[in-house]
Amino acid sequence: MLNRLRDPKVPLTAAAGFGGAALTAALLINRPSPAVTAVAGVVAGLAAAVSLLLAVARGGHRPRSDSWSWLAFGSVTWLSGVGVRPLAEGTPFVLTFADVLLLVGTVLLAIGCGRAAGRPAYGRSLLHYATNAYVAAASIFAICWLLVLAPAYAQGDGPGPLISPVLCLLAGCAVAPAVLATRAPGRRVATAALVALAAITFAEFATAVVRFTSGGDPPLVAGMVAPVAFLLLAALPWTGGHAPGRPGPSASVAVAEAAPLGLAAVATAVIVIGVITGGVRPPMAVLPVLGGSVVVVLLAKVFVLAVEATGMRASVASGERRLISLAENAGDVVLVCDHDGEIREMGSGVTAVYGYRAADLVGRSILDYVHSEDAPGVQAALRAMTTEDEPAPEGVCRVSCRVRAADGTWRPAESVATRHPREGEDLVLISTRDVSDQVALRDQVAHLTFHDGVTGLPNRAYFEERTREVLARRGAGRTAVVFLDLDGFTGVNDSVGHAGGDYLLSQAARRLRAAVRADDTLARWGGDEFAVLLESGSTGAGTADAQSAIDLAELLVRVVSAEPFRVAGRDIALTASVGVAFAEDGTPAGDLIRNADVATTRAKELGGRRVEVFAAHMHADVVRRLELAADLQRALLDGQFAVEYQPVVDLATSRVTAVEALVRWWRGSAFVPPQQFLGAAEDTGLIVPLSEWILREACREVAAWRASSWDVGLSLNLSCRQITAPRFVETVQAALAESGLPPGVLTLEVIEEMLVEDAEEVIRRLSELRALGVRLAIDDFGTGYASLALLRQLPVDMIKIDPSFVAGLGRDETLTLLTRTIVRLGHDLGLVVVAEGIERPEQLELLREMGCTRGQGYLVARPMAARGVDSLMRTSCAPLQNTA
Repeated sequence: MLNRLRDPKVPLTAAAGFGGAALTAALLINRPSPAVTAVAGVVAGLAAAVSLLLAVARGGHRPRSDSWSWLAFGSVTWLSGVGVRPLAEGTPFVLTFADVLLLVGTVLLAIGCGRAAGRPAYGRSLLHYATNAYVAAASIFAICWLLVLAPAYAQGDGPGPLISPVLCLLAGCAVAPAVLATRAPGRRVATAALVALAAITFAEFATAVVRFTSGGDPPLVAGMVAPVAFLLLAALPWTGGHAPGRPGPSASVAVAEAAPLGLAAVATAVIVIGVITGGVRPPMAVLPVLGGSVVVVLLAKVFVLAVEATGMRASVASGERRLISLAENAGDVVLVCDHDGEIREMGSGVTAVYGYRAADLVGRSILDYVHSEDAPGVQAALRAMTTEDEPAPEGVCRVSCRVRAADGTWRPAESVATRHPREGEDLVLISTRDVSDQVALRDQVAHLTFHDGVTGLPNRAYFEERTREVLARRGAGRTAVVFLDLDGFTGVNDSVGHAGGDYLLSQAARRLRAAVRADDTLARWGGDEFAVLLESGSTGAGTADAQSAIDLAELLVRVVSAEPFRVAGRDIALTASVGVAFAEDGTPAGDLIRNADVATTRAKELGGRRVEVFAAHMHADVVRRLELAADLQRALLDGQFAVEYQPVVDLATSRVTAVEALVRWWRGSAFVPPQQFLGAAEDTGLIVPLSEWILREACREVAAWRASSWDVGLSLNLSCRQITAPRFVETVQAALAESGLPPGVLTLEVIEEMLVEDAEEVIRRLSELRALGVRLAIDDFGTGYASLALLRQLPVDMIKIDPSFVAGLGRDETLTLLTRTIVRLGHDLGLVVVAEGIERPEQLELLREMGCTRGQGYLVARPMAARGVDSLMRTSCAPLQNTA
């Protein structure tokens, strides 16, 4: 049975059955019987209560269930009052207990109606809500009193019968505006509940009229209005549209708001017409009382609203003062102006920020104090604050401009403008902040980002960006880049420190800036490098442009070397290597700068203090050198190198006394000459691991020959990078220890230039080797310029005559004399003299005649692998001319 009750069709059938039975019974009775009305009311109320409670039991949205619960309880209470009303007839009380039940039921129904309507979308407070309800109820009652109730009341015994209908009327008027201002889907439930309240009110008024006139019961039609309304409530939960209501559109809200005043106007018109036509009859005291009460209520409402408005204005004014005070304490200037810019109010903070007196600015235009370039933007912002053509989003507009201070300076400012309606006028509230410090900091950061901190010149990032701009705007024919590198600057940092080096760079920057034209861009590229961008010239890429760039480059070389730089109490003379590159059509900025750098490197390789103009082969050489360096590294890892040995013989006995180890590179089956890769190995630093490998390999081979009773020595050439490498001495010592070769058998050869450059460090390292017992030799002797001084500082065991001297023996008397002098000098100093490059027999004879003890060259023996040295050792006692 319970399951059947949950079926939505069962309550509807039951309600229809109850309602149909009640109406049939009522219509079959021809006389107005209180029992018939009571039975119909009980049946209809019970049907509504059961239907609504079943809807609540079915569950659903909580607000919907709450409204139905109130309506159900109201229906039960009302039907209880209807049921006991016949029993309460004849009691001496003005308001019987049956009337109390009816009133409670009515109140519950009103609450359910209000819950169904949802949150009221009109009204500002409980006072506003209550006064509107009272005015509406009083107006309706006045109309009813004038038209119906007054004649009936005159025949009655007192106001008792009016208490119930008046309270029902108040309840209905209290919820009616909420129902009017509610939109679907909750409006159906709220409207049905309101109809039930109206029906109950109508029935109660009809009952009161009958009690006043005849003391009997109301007509059957009047008594059946309420039961029909309850039947409507019974069917409503099962017809859809059960969600709670929501505030309706502004038009419905306006109707609900104006309804009480409209009813009051109608009531006033009816009363006036009644007075004029004589329709107003005693008792007349009710109408003045109603009118007076309405007036009192309205006056109370106006008074409270006036108090609230005053409080709101005071709160707004206080909030505005706090806002202005807060803004001024934060360093802002606050002002109020109209949309034309005329200042109406000015905060006192303007004195501290801009130096003006606030009173002096009132009535002036803010455009008088805004920079002329920024004034159009300010005017547009003020226009945007209006609600017409271009309203500002959310009523807020931000403006950046420059403001003139009292001292005449222009200060950057940021302003925020908001709409400020006041006293019927649409004004603008502007808060302005002086951002001079922020702008100065931003400019400083931008300067530091694109300028060098040591010289104050633009830096690399600025130069690259500027080059791109110039090439894009002026074309290649007007553009050239000049690169300058200070020769020997590394020694400056080592001698006077980095602070002294920075000071020298700042001096160099001042000299270069004085030499460069104002239209050109001078920048510090990095380290001791500077760059110049030539932006102006002739209309094409002609000779004038090229010559101007070269002239400037030569001027820069002269400016740097014109006089020494004074640093830390000493004079430092420097020179410069300069490279020039010209832009061609389509040349990217990066390639143009790179070309100038390549030309500078070329000038440095050629000795410095010169100008080189970029040519295409320079870049090709750099690319080849990079590729060669990569191939060298792979060759070292893959073991593509080999060691050959060139014998050194005693010229008197033809005996092999030593071998010089020479490196050979076989790239696959192709032989790479040493002069093609040794320079690249020196530049990239690969010469260090390569030389260490040669040293270990040669020491191992010579140690094996000596173990075979061959008394032979080993000579090795050293590079400057190898000598200055970390743990160089330890590397030589380890190679000797691993191979078992005695230190006195190893001779290390250096050229004279190495003893001049970084002389102190090189001589110290060589002295450490000499202390181990390793012999030292000066290679290519005679081509340097400080040989004798070095022979005094460094204990040398051997000198090797440069092949250029030997090549001139017998052909050039000067070279022959110089060679003879070197041989005699070596004998006088007790040194072993070795002649290099012996290729002709007459050279050999002259060297023997001069007393040169040892020699090497193609006439003696060519460089050969280790197996060839083995064969030579076995025949080394044969005459030299037979070994040619």
